[in-house]
Amino acid sequence: MKKLVAAIGTLALLTAPLQTGFAAESEQNSEDYLVKFDGPAEQGLLEAFGVEDEDVLHAYELLPVYHINLSENQANGLENHPQVEFVEENAEAEALSQTEPWGVPHVQGTEAQDAGHTGEGVSVAVLDTGVDRSHEDLNVAGGYSVFDDAENSDPYYDANGHGTHVAGTVAALDNDLGVIGVAPETEVYAVKVLDNDGGGSYAGIAEGVEWAIQNDIDIINMSLGGSQSSDILEDYTDLAYEEGSLVVAAAGNDGNRGGNNETVGYPANYESAMAVAAVDENNERATFSSTGDAVEIAAPGVDVLSTVPGNGYDSLNGTSMAAPHVAGVAAQVWQAKPDLTNEELRSLLNDTAVDLGPAHQYGHGLVQSLNAIQE
Repeated sequence: MKKLVAAIGTLALLTAPLQTGFAAESEQNSEDYLVKFDGPAEQGLLEAFGVEDEDVLHAYELLPVYHINLSENQANGLENHPQVEFVEENAEAEALSQTEPWGVPHVQGTEAQDAGHTGEGVSVAVLDTGVDRSHEDLNVAGGYSVFDDAENSDPYYDANGHGTHVAGTVAALDNDLGVIGVAPETEVYAVKVLDNDGGGSYAGIAEGVEWAIQNDIDIINMSLGGSQSSDILEDYTDLAYEEGSLVVAAAGNDGNRGGNNETVGYPANYESAMAVAAVDENNERATFSSTGDAVEIAAPGVDVLSTVPGNGYDSLNGTSMAAPHVAGVAAQVWQAKPDLTNEELRSLLNDTAVDLGPAHQYGHGLVQSLNAIQE
């Protein structure tokens, strides 16, 4: 910065007597401040208040603002001067960072990402309440809705939040904000089969599965279900599996503390679907997690932080939250081992899971991404 010059006119005369006192304080402890002037004599004022050339760290060009090292008395004096608009301490800032939900490292998702397995090239259809594709932490590749909503320009917009939460667990972006999903480079497709109240029908789910089959989707996640079986829904779930998709479904939330009942819902109860149970951070089965012979594998489903509509984030509980962890792991493993069939992938996930206890509660155990990749 150019050497500061003396202030001119009456202003210099009024402030000059203060110079000695402020200069004497220049050796005291000082802090960084930003000072904005409201007048033409800022350089003279700085000199009048005992500010030396070396104290001026930066002079901005577009606004009359200076970054200056000042003592507390200098700062107070400038702040009270009529030709100073404001004086503020130079506050610290840091890069915004994303939160890693506990479930991601719990299923070895973080380790798999570090090894380069992010789900790239693998597609996942989220059959749910839709997905907020405008969310800054999601990249929705496309989608489909079974509902006729001509007034909505985004037919699979998620006014409920459930589907957006599920999608975030699968593939929230690695972008230094919000959260990160298990497989952040997976191609996510929003297939809206549940309405904005979270309700739907087996006919709608079958239609969504059909769309996924027709569009060659690799993994179908269904964090939904009912207590009644359906031949048509079973046929479509079977067909998806026969056509090469891996079908992942929430086991249901009809469990109890004893955990000895047959409560797995549909479509998770079908042989062609992987029924996913929910565990907490201590690998204990969530008491709500459905149990029964159909339970195939377990994943985090308690206090799961993920995306919700409107660039928001929230923690939810449910086997609905557990299933997308498995879908994300499957995407990581399939990227690493693209020659696997869906049957081989399914077997690999089961064989490399960590045993947690009774099969009717945990299935083969906690899904583990890196174990499967390195097998």
